[in-house]
Amino acid sequence: MTFPASLPSPRTPDPRQAPPLRWGILGTGWIAQQFTTALQQNTTQRVTAVGSRSQEGADRFGERFGVEGRHASYADLVADPEVDVIYVATPHNHHHRDALLALRAGKHVLVEKPMTVDADQAREIAREADERGLFAMEALWTLFLPKFDVIRQLIESGVFGRIRTVLADHGQHFDADHRIMDPALAGGPMLDLMTYPASFAKWVIGDPVDVVARTTWAPSGVTGQTAITYTTADEAQALLHSSVLSRTPTTGAICGDAALLEIDGDFYVPGGFTLTDHEGHRLRYDEEEVAHTGGLHFQACEMARRIAAGETSSPLRTLDATIATLAIMDAARAQIGETFAEPSA
Repeated sequence: MTFPASLPSPRTPDPRQAPPLRWGILGTGWIAQQFTTALQQNTTQRVTAVGSRSQEGADRFGERFGVEGRHASYADLVADPEVDVIYVATPHNHHHRDALLALRAGKHVLVEKPMTVDADQAREIAREADERGLFAMEALWTLFLPKFDVIRQLIESGVFGRIRTVLADHGQHFDADHRIMDPALAGGPMLDLMTYPASFAKWVIGDPVDVVARTTWAPSGVTGQTAITYTTADEAQALLHSSVLSRTPTTGAICGDAALLEIDGDFYVPGGFTLTDHEGHRLRYDEEEVAHTGGLHFQACEMARRIAAGETSSPLRTLDATIATLAIMDAARAQIGETFAEPSA
């Protein structure tokens, strides 16, 4: 494969052309607010209902976003006949329970990443969705972004030659009272932050034949920073890192024997990257660096298109890929002794 004269264009469909679904928002926290804003600003999707643990919480969310259906329980939300699909936006260790609640009520589900705290829980969601003929997907927004469709095309083209290494990092600083520091909410970097590097590596080089992990602990009892390395059957390697103790470059790279892709930080959001080869050729991709409200809608629109077509999965983020990523993190957690609390009532 010779170095390309130009980069491919994103093939991402116009979000406003996706068939509108009626969305129910399960949970009213920060990510639920970002997701709802993204839908309302960038798509024709309809947010018709919200569910909270209290009427006050549902009413507050409903007033802010103009949502008419306001339910004081998640059970009432998933029973709402004016809802087609549920977006699950509760704490990580509640995802499994809340996704099953929605599926058993006959609703499609988009579950905020990570889909569950481990691979076995995700397998149960997959079985439930399959038995009921419903769509279930992890809301890993990264792989639905236009930037990542360009990268997808580069991988498919063979421009990298043999891919030898994937590098990915995600570190942020959090105050001691942030929920990510709370063991009761499955805190620490593994689920919140490592999901991005691990998913990126799995997407590029596939599954590991071995996993090695090391960690240091935060004062609150959650893991503070964790490093994972893994090797595939064809001897490609992933070097991954995540931290809740300090800000890190949060970059990603695909390293082949013919070309190198360096993704700007934060690698998992809209932004730029540079493709180079060993002879000095260079191509640059840039796009507006928007935050969650400028990017979370792409996954919802992909889901809407698939559901309208009678499909129950998307090739951009299959349940098998979600399960395989969680299995990588399960193997790492087994080595470092990380466990997660059961959800509170």
